Amino acid sequence: DTDRSRGLGDVYKRQVIDEAKLIKNLEILKTVQDRTDCKILLAQKAFSNFNFYPLIGKYLAGTTASGINEAMLCHNYMPYAENHIFAPAFTEKDMAEIVKICDHIVFNSFSQWDMHKNTVQNSGRNIECGIRINPEYSEIETDIYNPCFKYSRMGVTLKNFDESKLDGISGLHFHTMCEQNSDTLERTIKVVDEKFGKYLKHMKWINFGGGHHITRDDYDIEKLIDCIMFFKQKYGIQVYIEPGEAVALNAGYLVASVLDIIENDINIAILDASAACHMPDVLEMPYRPNIIGSGQPDEKKYSYRLGGNTCLAGDIIGDYSFDTSLNINDKLVFCDMAIYTTVKNNTFNGINLPSIAVLRQNGKIETLCEFGYTHFAQRLGNDKLYHEL
Repeated sequence: DTDRSRGLGDVYKRQVIDEAKLIKNLEILKTVQDRTDCKILLAQKAFSNFNFYPLIGKYLAGTTASGINEAMLCHNYMPYAENHIFAPAFTEKDMAEIVKICDHIVFNSFSQWDMHKNTVQNSGRNIECGIRINPEYSEIETDIYNPCFKYSRMGVTLKNFDESKLDGISGLHFHTMCEQNSDTLERTIKVVDEKFGKYLKHMKWINFGGGHHITRDDYDIEKLIDCIMFFKQKYGIQVYIEPGEAVALNAGYLVASVLDIIENDINIAILDASAACHMPDVLEMPYRPNIIGSGQPDEKKYSYRLGGNTCLAGDIIGDYSFDTSLNINDKLVFCDMAIYTTVKNNTFNGINLPSIAVLRQNGKIETLCEFGYTHFAQRLGNDKLYHEL
């Protein structure tokens, strides 16, 4: 999308959130809510740029958190919305704070429910509690992203489901998908219904979890709506879904600068952006992010391997080609850099985090925050105390 990227080339290592594209995604998600009366939550683990929470709150029902800090973001920046939370395990200290701000708490096991039940019930608040189930069915091929692979620690299997401990439990939660279409959900809910349907008869809600790529161009929204309505009509329960990527899919860029060009049998460009620090999913997934104006290796006249500016030998973003040769200080614009970027980035080697900006609908760029030494040092200790000594 060259038109939307104009004006990005004059900035230095910056993540830019595209407001127009974010709104487009939110409008699609709200359409699903309106047509089904389901509730859609932002999964903050994928996108927790709280500057946009007031905007997101105009479209979605709330957020879901993976811990107390994310839950606090919702409490502070979307206080009128539903605040859900799930974690594999909660500490007693965190739970004492969670019950003050969260509306829904999903427990990963019945032992966790036993441990924290009194804290919840003595909170003085009407908190909905649920159990995460593991239907032992998933179509995710990469185990690191598969919550249902063999020996998974996520959720209660049917074999270990204890019906005698359901007092106080009002819903079930499953999460089995990752970047998938609704045909996968359709097959999954058949398994969930077959295994856990007898328990859903006594529940108020079910949560389909995340991994739904609803805002992707080829996503079958009609099939998603059918899946939601199947559970609503069969059991008369509220349906929640909690996409993360779909909220900000293709709604952000990472602008990087070329610092040096070297040659070692191939041309190598060293960037001020790092796969290890700024886009770790490139190494974990792995995947190859698109760069505006680039092609596959040797597709265009000039090919380069792009590497980060850290000491990690494997800090390689990928191989790309361009119509013209790269030069020092050239800017490269990486696409789809809103999700799993700021939430996962780090300061390995003391490399600065990218500044964060928003590309407004009128085409103007507004810087939201910048990072430097202080942010690096504060992660490692009390820098003020060190200077006083």
